[in-house]
Amino acid sequence: MTTVRDLQSMAGEEAISMLTAYDAMTATIAEDAGIDVLLVGDSMGNAILGYDDTLPVTVEEVASRTGAVARGAEDALVVADMPFLSFGTDRAESVANAGRMLKEEGANAVKIESGPHTVDLTEHLADLGIPVMAHVGLTPQSVNQTGYTQQGGDVEQAEEIVEMARAHEEAGAFACVLEHIPSNLAAHITDELTIPTIGIGAGDNCDGQVLVVTDAVGLSDYSPPFAEAFGNVREEMSSAIEEYVDAVESGAFPAEEHSHVAEELDDLY
Repeated sequence: MTTVRDLQSMAGEEAISMLTAYDAMTATIAEDAGIDVLLVGDSMGNAILGYDDTLPVTVEEVASRTGAVARGAEDALVVADMPFLSFGTDRAESVANAGRMLKEEGANAVKIESGPHTVDLTEHLADLGIPVMAHVGLTPQSVNQTGYTQQGGDVEQAEEIVEMARAHEEAGAFACVLEHIPSNLAAHITDELTIPTIGIGAGDNCDGQVLVVTDAVGLSDYSPPFAEAFGNVREEMSSAIEEYVDAVESGAFPAEEHSHVAEELDDLY
């Protein structure tokens, strides 16, 4: 089973692969394909739950899907993404919400979208034995402040991101997601930190990469410009469902081999 220490030992040595997952079947498929980390992302909000963004996602929704992913994965590191306002407001509530993901749902760690208000919290969670993955750059839970535009494009903002990543490493974070920042800034942060960096829209100089699974397999009807579809699951699903509908409407399904006849009931009919 992959541990936090295993992941840290990979930094600078071998590329780390991380993918989101929201159910047991996807977790099993991804793990069989060799994935290192499964993130139960709050990206479930707009990826599969039909929300416009991640903000409506609840602790209950993340907890339920974290449990499913943990049951489907045996070796990958399972990280639960803490949703908007589930942390950073009240310390006791933050600990309870994060601790639940490990204690009740089987996650190995949590991810927190980082800011000045999460430095002390990261240290406290780490002290309690709850591993924390930090997240800097574009943080989707701050969409109402920043939008979905690239972050760190000027010197002042870049320095703030560097400092935020460094502060969370010092607080005990075991890894840091770098989202939608210039590749040279991501390369600098990766050199500055001793913990692994996981990039998404941050270039190829990070220690690892993460994508939303619906983007990676080609299930989304829209993907951000920094993502890539490595398959076309949407087309395959559409084709299969169309064939199913046609088979039902034509009477070709179910066929005789799909049915069972109980001979002992012949006398009843």
